Amino acid sequence: MPKQAAEKAQIVEAAYRCLADTDGATASITDILTTAGLSTRAFYRHFQSKDGLLLTMFREDADRVMQELRAMIAAAPTPAEALRALMHGMLRLTADPSRRRRVLVLTSQEAQRARGYAAERARFLAIQDSVIAGILRAGLADGSFPRAEPESDARFIRAALGHAFEAQMQQTTPLRPEEAADQVTDFALRALGARPA
Repeated sequence: MPKQAAEKAQIVEAAYRCLADTDGATASITDILTTAGLSTRAFYRHFQSKDGLLLTMFREDADRVMQELRAMIAAAPTPAEALRALMHGMLRLTADPSRRRRVLVLTSQEAQRARGYAAERARFLAIQDSVIAGILRAGLADGSFPRAEPESDARFIRAALGHAFEAQMQQTTPLRPEEAADQVTDFALRALGARPA
């Protein structure tokens, strides 16, 4: 099993390299396997198709990000700090060159054409909504977010975070990631009627 897991990881990393080298335009299974130094048989041991590979890459990266963000949120002493940790954790991804390249690959046209991509992206956004709603429920319960409507507000806050994330990825804003995170957090806290710390 460890050998198979290593082989799968090798294919995934090769796919990231190939797609990054082509700016996410296109990369064939042959290109990926040549980069990985593996056979076609190795590919089909782990994936049914290139679409399957791309969806696996998206899901694994999304789940890793959410696991990291949940750990930051759990360590925060208050709902307001948990919200700030989420914003900073998410936008920090855009400043890390290695993770930025991965995001660009996973949002490339090649990835978006994969059958099932829209459903995977919707799953990721729903998880974000759920995590944000949990923070807002905690703030409503302890009185720190008196105006919170957790389910609907979570979607608006996630949309604002998504907009800031996209602006960082496209480099269409003069704000640094931490400044953008503070801006979105402050907007959210005002909207939620957050009490001053």
